[in-house]
Amino acid sequence: MKDTNITAQIDRKQEEYEEKIVQVNRVSKKTKGGNKIGFSALAVVGDGKGKVGVGLGKAPDVSSAIRKGVSIAKKNMVEIPIINGTIPFEFNIKLGAAKVLLKPAPPGSGVIAGGAVRSVVTAAGIHNISSKVLGTKNQASNVYATIEALRLLSLRYKREQERK
Repeated sequence: MKDTNITAQIDRKQEEYEEKIVQVNRVSKKTKGGNKIGFSALAVVGDGKGKVGVGLGKAPDVSSAIRKGVSIAKKNMVEIPIINGTIPFEFNIKLGAAKVLLKPAPPGSGVIAGGAVRSVVTAAGIHNISSKVLGTKNQASNVYATIEALRLLSLRYKREQERK
């Protein structure tokens, strides 16, 4: 009886988070014995209530890489302020080659974002946002830049709330 209760709690905790696989790459390494093939998976995990994380998992097979990516993403979650379904203010960031612009949008406008940014903001639970990817087309770089922008936006919002 106790075992089923514990598994139900574990299942409930796993269902809390929305998992999205942004990118799966096949990578190979030349070794003395031939080519060693592996996979890397970029996963975005969010609860839809303002928490989101990203993780890159690497393993010899795809399913293990995805599992690792999701567990890393759950460990590196970021809290985001959401006001009326959008972010509090405009934010522009440059991280490496990625440039991402995030703008708050009025209710009813929806998520206007490219693939990499869209996966992060929808997992976070942001319903109205306008964004533009200005730098590289590399999805991994754009996801990391978006997460960093949301983290810095959160810090700035907390500072401004303390001033009031």
